[in-house]
Amino acid sequence: MVDTATARRGLALVFTILLLDIIGFGIIMPVLPAFLQELSGVDVSVAAREGGWLLFVYAAMQFVFAPVIGNLSDRFGRRPVLLASVFTFAIDNLICAIAWSYPMLFIGRVLAGISGGSHSTASAFIADVSTDENRARNFGLLGIAFGVGFVIGPVLGGILGEFGPRVPFWFAAGLAFVNFIVAFFFLPETLEAKHRRPFEWRRASPLGALRQMRNYPGIGWLGLVFFLMMLGHMVYPSVWAFVSDYRYGWSERQIGLSLGLFGLCGAVVMATVLPRVVPVLGEWRTAAVGLSFTAIAAFGYAAAWKGWMVYAVIVATCLEALSEPPLRSLAAAKVPPSSQGELQGAITSLFSITAIIAPLLYTNIFSWFTGPEAPVEFGGASYVVAGVFLSGALLVLVTKVRVPQGKTAAMKAAAKS
Repeated sequence: MVDTATARRGLALVFTILLLDIIGFGIIMPVLPAFLQELSGVDVSVAAREGGWLLFVYAAMQFVFAPVIGNLSDRFGRRPVLLASVFTFAIDNLICAIAWSYPMLFIGRVLAGISGGSHSTASAFIADVSTDENRARNFGLLGIAFGVGFVIGPVLGGILGEFGPRVPFWFAAGLAFVNFIVAFFFLPETLEAKHRRPFEWRRASPLGALRQMRNYPGIGWLGLVFFLMMLGHMVYPSVWAFVSDYRYGWSERQIGLSLGLFGLCGAVVMATVLPRVVPVLGEWRTAAVGLSFTAIAAFGYAAAWKGWMVYAVIVATCLEALSEPPLRSLAAAKVPPSSQGELQGAITSLFSITAIIAPLLYTNIFSWFTGPEAPVEFGGASYVVAGVFLSGALLVLVTKVRVPQGKTAAMKAAAKS
């Protein structure tokens, strides 16, 4: 365990890295429909499918490289892996900013998918500096960074997008380079030499990290909860901008403001509600409450046929932000320090699998129900499907995941591995 001062400084810097990364990601979301329509000359229904393929190639690269990056961080430490990931993300945005064709965007998305491994390493970093008492709260920093990033990023992207759809990409590239410089000079290393282990390709393969998790009792059902939850959540980056354009006729600024409010509510819940709820309800019950609101939210967006209703759903279901941090904490408590990077890499692999499936699924559902041959015109159809997946995640948690009684399982599993 690192000393308190280093832990605080490290948490602050990792939070900054994640925040700037998410701002860089969120800043391009409001302009994506306009950018794709400008680049390809297609309507919003076809542009949604093209956006789905961009998300697909991003997720496919993340699926392949996330466990490799997580295992590399278990071997060489968190700092060098985080630095490499942040720098790669900067190059990706630069390529997207200068892209002159739709295929060129794939090059940028490939690099973005590789750099997406920084999230699994950042999660392992947080596990390194956490104790049983503050682990859920510290993992809440991931949610706060996501929430604040989605307040600043989309709003800023909507404003910058009025000067042209490429401007947010240029800004994101500059932001990522600043992120790299700050991390290079101030980010500490948190994985002690005694906890490092040799790099093994069999554990670093996309499925190898997931297979390795079978050595830890209870991780399997938690993995299924993560999978269904992430599959449902992926509806938002997949079709939010396209649904808002088609269903409400929103501009880039309006799309950015809606995403900004979504992020603001999540950040407020993470910062003020999560630290107070977990000590009272415990991690398992807090996750159940959060998952309940995630399912309600998805069905709420499906039913929102007027733009103002979207804002009402965002505010009414903001407690959905309670779901992920306690789930990550429950998983981290079952794994020893030497495998935290591997665990987070496995979770990121699950995310990547859903991110491979979801964009093509949701954008094709949207295109099918909004195109000229739609059986019934319904712009919210993708949200209904997402709501079913999120309800499934809640059902698995309630029926298959036990309320934790201690940490002995992780230590027994460590001895086996």
